[in-house]
Amino acid sequence: MAAILPRTVRSAAEAAQSLRSAGHLARSLGGVSAACSNAGTASVEFVPWHNGGGILHRTASVDPTAVVEVGAFVHSGAVLGKEVVVGSGAVVGPSVSIGQSTRIGYNVVLSNCSVGEFCTIHNGACIGQDGFGFFVDEDGQVKKKPQMLNARIGDHVEIGSNTCIDRGSWRETLIGDHTKIDNLVQSLESAA
Repeated sequence: MAAILPRTVRSAAEAAQSLRSAGHLARSLGGVSAACSNAGTASVEFVPWHNGGGILHRTASVDPTAVVEVGAFVHSGAVLGKEVVVGSGAVVGPSVSIGQSTRIGYNVVLSNCSVGEFCTIHNGACIGQDGFGFFVDEDGQVKKKPQMLNARIGDHVEIGSNTCIDRGSWRETLIGDHTKIDNLVQSLESAA
């Protein structure tokens, strides 16, 4: 069918499908009530971004020069600085901040973190999620160690594809200025 539709009609149909998908994804990410059943209702809290076609929460603070590509989501309270680029499929979690001229690759997930200026985070990286922390309590039961702190990424940092940087449990995870991290690296919580 795509072959016989004129390009403008096909683009409009693809955009409509994208909005329906965006509404479903926003609901699944907790941005709107599960009782909401259409993209129009989802837009109450999430709105399309004019520069790139991604979806933003109304309470996100995004510089007008920032690009949020189609399929990317920016959650409540997030802050995106001047000339930030967020790639398709990326998720910028609640209250995450991203500094000026930072590039976030495809399918990156950022939560519980701040990212400095002039950074590059390559495709598939995850920053700020809970680490693998457990302890045995006085009854001999294995319990998850609370992970309540954040990950802080300095300026001019480059993080390779599919790298994971966990948030801290006893102190914040800090990645210093000008650090370069290769692909497929697991950075444990509270690394410096």
